Amino acid sequence: MSKISGFSKLSKSDKVDWVCSNYLNGSPDARLIIKQYWNSDEKLQKLHDEFAENTISNYYLPFGIAPNFTIDGKVYCIPMVIEESSVIAAASKAAKFWDNKGGFKTEVVSLTKVGQVHFTFKGEYENLKTQFDENKSTFFHEAKDITANMEKRGGGIKSIELINKTEALEDYYQLHCTFVTADAMGANFINSCLEQFGKTLEKIMNPQFQVEVIMCILSNYVPDCLVRAEVSCPIDALAETKEDAENFAKRFKYAVEIANVEPYRAVTHNKGIMNGIDAVILATGNDFRAVEAGVHAYAAKEGQYKSLTHVEIKDNVFRFWIEVPIAVGTVGGLTALHPLVKVALKMLDNPSAETLMRIIAVAGLAQNFGAVNSLVTTGIQKGHMKMHLLNILNQFDATKDEKEKAVEYFKTHTATHSHVVDFIKSIRS
Repeated sequence: MSKISGFSKLSKSDKVDWVCSNYLNGSPDARLIIKQYWNSDEKLQKLHDEFAENTISNYYLPFGIAPNFTIDGKVYCIPMVIEESSVIAAASKAAKFWDNKGGFKTEVVSLTKVGQVHFTFKGEYENLKTQFDENKSTFFHEAKDITANMEKRGGGIKSIELINKTEALEDYYQLHCTFVTADAMGANFINSCLEQFGKTLEKIMNPQFQVEVIMCILSNYVPDCLVRAEVSCPIDALAETKEDAENFAKRFKYAVEIANVEPYRAVTHNKGIMNGIDAVILATGNDFRAVEAGVHAYAAKEGQYKSLTHVEIKDNVFRFWIEVPIAVGTVGGLTALHPLVKVALKMLDNPSAETLMRIIAVAGLAQNFGAVNSLVTTGIQKGHMKMHLLNILNQFDATKDEKEKAVEYFKTHTATHSHVVDFIKSIRS
């Protein structure tokens, strides 16, 4: 394998040629596939090229729609970007199920985000604390140029606290800072504030104190940037007969309780929730990796990884809800650049960050309802494999006629991969 100096300075075509020659055996097919995904609109392609570094092509994911979501009395058509079969279908089915039962209700519990200045100090803690307390207002004052615009939009710095972490790590302290960032996700704003706090800290403490700032960075763990979504209805409304409804409610609740006590199940349970959440986050140009990290940390906040959803059966009412930390924005970043992100946000009636939090939580709850519903009734594979059927058929370059025959056949047969392969072979022979 070859190495190269100055790869980033090559043109995109030269990057493709180098990769194909050195890592793809000079394959003309690989070169064709890479270039096949370039957008014919040069301006649009240049925009995409500049989202990241060393781009050689575009990687497409399906942009789908889950309609008919009634959220807090308003009907939404939710955009979802995901490659996994059955996710959008399950969410849409859940939306339909709950539509005549009052729909989804949501509440934004809190909007606080966190950042920290990590530093070392080798002196007496009381001296450090006294110096910090006496100069606390200086941190706010010296960040004024950064916070002015955010404060006009209703955001800004909420608090700056000195935390002693020396029991965990020798000489380790931090400034634990909280922020509100209005409709922006706020990462750049928070990091800019933190870096200024680091400079202020070193200025007011040195040279008389041995302070060394190690790093200044926001946290993607946002347990106080919370949103709650729920559905509820009389148990009798869950199925056609009273017996079936009560059995469904009992089995559904027990399944969620299993995820609350068994981490092996909880991880898969919550992964299904994130199918819905991540799909909306991607569609709206937000950072799904940041949200994932924070959500999974929240699921383990009690010392064991647990379910993000909960069920209560009380006074003949079935109640199902989720409480989840979601830090997203509707201004800045890709929201102002990616054309499809603009379409997605317009589809959602250009929501505020708070409203988008509500919609995202609902998508996660709906997806989880669909998954657990399948698990405790027909089983997960029946619906999933039928949705996955076209993927398998495409692997075998099935013709339109073959696809129609397969879809008809597997309406009444189990659609495992091997069964689909056998069916294709049989009709071709």
